[in-house]
Amino acid sequence: MSPDAMVNEVIRIRDIRKIYDSGESSVEALRGVDVTIRQGEYVSIMGPSGSGKSTLMHIIGCLDTPTSGDYVLAGQKVSDMSSGALARVRNKYIGFVFQTYNLLPRASILRNVELPMMYAGASRAKRRERAGALLDRMGLVGRHKHLPSQLSGGQRQRVAIARALVNDPRIILADEPTGNLDTRTGEEILGLFDELNQQGHTLILVTHDHAVARRAHRNITLVDGKVVLGAEAA
Repeated sequence: MSPDAMVNEVIRIRDIRKIYDSGESSVEALRGVDVTIRQGEYVSIMGPSGSGKSTLMHIIGCLDTPTSGDYVLAGQKVSDMSSGALARVRNKYIGFVFQTYNLLPRASILRNVELPMMYAGASRAKRRERAGALLDRMGLVGRHKHLPSQLSGGQRQRVAIARALVNDPRIILADEPTGNLDTRTGEEILGLFDELNQQGHTLILVTHDHAVARRAHRNITLVDGKVVLGAEAA
């Protein structure tokens, strides 16, 4: 790999293994995975049930640590960090969009979007300005005080995207982001992801839907805990 390509790497995973040990038996969810993702790429991760894609997503998102192997995120080796250090890296570099939105039901959507900035120590004025601007950008002008239950599924996903963007992360990690949406709304959300990628964000979509995966520029396919396609950028 050329020096320029290495400089542009935002994710570098080498020989990652993950074993879940229940005492009497163990399951090897990942078996020596190698993946490289460059800044600004749009990547999908696919695989059948039990292939290890959810485990890989959790490791990429710093929600879990590997049993062995190396993971370098934005130049930092995170594969052996403590949970507290991982949380700080996660809040700085990664924005999450989940299938079930993961919004606080009793908090306004403005408050939901502010949360990552609260963890980052931003002032109240800065949080409100940034969160409000992102909600407006997502087409939710005049709805800042609404609760999640007062919005449609597509609107809630737009709130989740605003929350993912609020700390200006380098990576957006989306887990089945259209799974609970009708086709038309799903297309609108995917259109937003296209725009975010065009603006320079690195996008990683975990999906079982081939139509969704085709929106990405590269597909990483896992089978039985191993990458069988798309480990490296062309």
